[in-house]
Amino acid sequence: MPKLGIAIVGTGMIAAVHRRAVLLAGAELRGVAASSPQRAVEVAQAWGAPRGYHSIEDMLADPQVQVVHVCTPNHLHRPIAQAALEAGKHVVCEKPLATTLEDAQALAALAASTGLVATVPFVYRYHPVVREARARIAQGELGPLHLIHGSYLQDWLLAPASNNWRVDPTLGGVSRVFADIGSHWCDLVEWVSGERFTEVSAAFDTVIAERGAVTGQSFSTPAAGGAMQAVASEDVAAAMFRTGAGTLASLTVSQVSAGRRNRLWFEIDGAKASLAFNQEDAERLWIGLPDQREEVFVRGPGAGSAEQRRLSVLPAGHAQGYAQCFEAFVADTYRAIDGEQPQGLPTFEDGVRSARIVDHVIASARTRAWTAIG
Repeated sequence: MPKLGIAIVGTGMIAAVHRRAVLLAGAELRGVAASSPQRAVEVAQAWGAPRGYHSIEDMLADPQVQVVHVCTPNHLHRPIAQAALEAGKHVVCEKPLATTLEDAQALAALAASTGLVATVPFVYRYHPVVREARARIAQGELGPLHLIHGSYLQDWLLAPASNNWRVDPTLGGVSRVFADIGSHWCDLVEWVSGERFTEVSAAFDTVIAERGAVTGQSFSTPAAGGAMQAVASEDVAAAMFRTGAGTLASLTVSQVSAGRRNRLWFEIDGAKASLAFNQEDAERLWIGLPDQREEVFVRGPGAGSAEQRRLSVLPAGHAQGYAQCFEAFVADTYRAIDGEQPQGLPTFEDGVRSARIVDHVIASARTRAWTAIG
C-alpha cells in the first residue's frame, strides 16, 4: 500500500510536532505551505520535504497530497480547512477548530458531507493513564460522581515583555486562555467522566494590561524597553460547571502562574473512589479510596485497561509524555483514513463541542450569569 502523502500548513512549534508524528506514523511529508513562498521553501528543505508550496492553492492542487495538517494561527483555520475538504483532502486541524461556533459548525458539517476524515488534536486523551481513568469510571469503580475539579496553569506569558499572536483577538479569537488551554481540560474531563457540561458560570481577568510588541515568533520575549501594546484578551479565567447528571465541576486556567509550565490537572471524586491526573507527571494515576487508603496506578503495557496497554508503547519506568500522545493521535487519524475506527479519536464534532463550550463561557463571563450550554 502506498504511503499517505501529507502537507503541513504552518512552520511554527506545533507544525514541527506534527511533522515528527507524520513521519513516525509511516506517512510521507510531500510539502510545506507557509506565510510566504520563501519561508515554505526554507522549511521544506530543513524538513526534508520535496516541495515548498507557493500558495495554499498550489498545495491543494498537488495530487500526491491526501492529508492536510493545518497548523496556522487560529483565524486561518476555517478557510484553509474548508478549502482542503473541498479539494478532497483529509484534514487534521489544530484547535480551536475555528474562532467562532458558527465556523466550527460549518466545518464539521462539510466534513460530514464529504465523508473525509477530519480530526482535532485534543491529544491529552492519549495519555495511557487517562485511558485507564476513563475505563475505571465507565466500569463504575467510582460510583456516582460527586465532584469534578482541576486547573490548567502555564507561565509563558507571565512577563509583560512576552507576547504572541494568540494574545490578539483578531488572530487568536475573542478568548485566549480559556479557548487555548481551558478547551483542552473541558474536552478531556467530559471524555474521561462520561458527563457533559450543561451550564456554566465564568469570569475572565486580564492581569497584564500591556505587553511588548509581537515579534512574529511562535513564543516570543522581546527585549525590554520596546513598544508596548494594550491587551484585549484574558490572562486568567475561572469557571464553574454543572453536568447533565447534576455533578458540579470547577476549573481555573492561567498563562501567568509562575513555575507552572504546562500543568493540566483534574480530579474526579465519586461515591466509592476518586481519581486524579497531572499532565506533568503523566506516568501515574492517583486513586483515592475510603478508610484512608490510596493507590497509584503506574503506566505500562502489562496491566490495566486494553486502551492503556495499547498506548503504553514503552516499558514501565521509561517515561512517555506529550510527544507520544501526539504520535498516537496522528497514527489513529491515519488508521481512520484506512477504514478503522480507533477509540477516542477526536474529530471535528469534538471541535464543535469545544467551540460551543467556549462560546458559552465567554457569554457567561460577559453577563456574570449562569449560562446554559446545551
